[in-house]
Amino acid sequence: MENIKLEIQDHIGILTISREKALNALNTNILKELGEAVETVQNNRDIRCLVITGEGSKAFVAGADIAEMLATDASEGVPFSELGSRVFLEIERLPVPVIAAVNGYALGGGCELALCCDIRIASENALFGTPEVGLGLIPGWGGTQRLARIVGLGMAKEMVFTGSSIHAAEALSIGLVNHVFPQDTLMDEALKKAKKIAGNAPIAVRNAKKAINEGMQCDMDSGLKIETEKFGLCFASRDAKKGMNAFLNREKGIEFDNQ
Repeated sequence: MENIKLEIQDHIGILTISREKALNALNTNILKELGEAVETVQNNRDIRCLVITGEGSKAFVAGADIAEMLATDASEGVPFSELGSRVFLEIERLPVPVIAAVNGYALGGGCELALCCDIRIASENALFGTPEVGLGLIPGWGGTQRLARIVGLGMAKEMVFTGSSIHAAEALSIGLVNHVFPQDTLMDEALKKAKKIAGNAPIAVRNAKKAINEGMQCDMDSGLKIETEKFGLCFASRDAKKGMNAFLNREKGIEFDNQ
């Protein structure tokens, strides 16, 4: 992979979109590489949390590659949308939690990439937006769907219809991001949160993510059934016995085996 870096350390995957000169803009080739990296994470049970960020201090992902889209006709637009949507859905459905460390511009496809992550934290210079209508387009990689689910219908429509961008502080106030940190501490804070997640029982964390994500797609009764099923599955793990025994014996600092 030429434009995607994937490092693994202490059960944490760090995926960096590495196209700094182009502000990490996404094109077809980079989306395919991103899909390959996501598959690697999917198949590596040693990874318990994934952090996604962009290279440099200016951009997380500034958007899709406009030059490539300009050369795209109507028959090619649908496959291009399908490719990005599929890769982002694969990120959303990864069994492990995904943290977006948004270190600058997160516009268009960059905002959509952040939206498919479980937790979003941003640097103070981060900028979020869905400016596609100003180009004669609409968000095509999940933006019209995920944004409304996260910030509410009215705010999502305002952002999409106006194409306006918002700074990190406003993104925090509307629930688009969980936390805002200074640029120079962003990755440290992301890794600190990832380490906290990775230190918990991996099977329990995976089942919790499934229960939340699947439950959000159905009514309360169905969601509670999903939760009950995932709760029961946890009791089949050695980690559950280990965790409960440690609690009763007042043991601290235990390491879970992912079994």
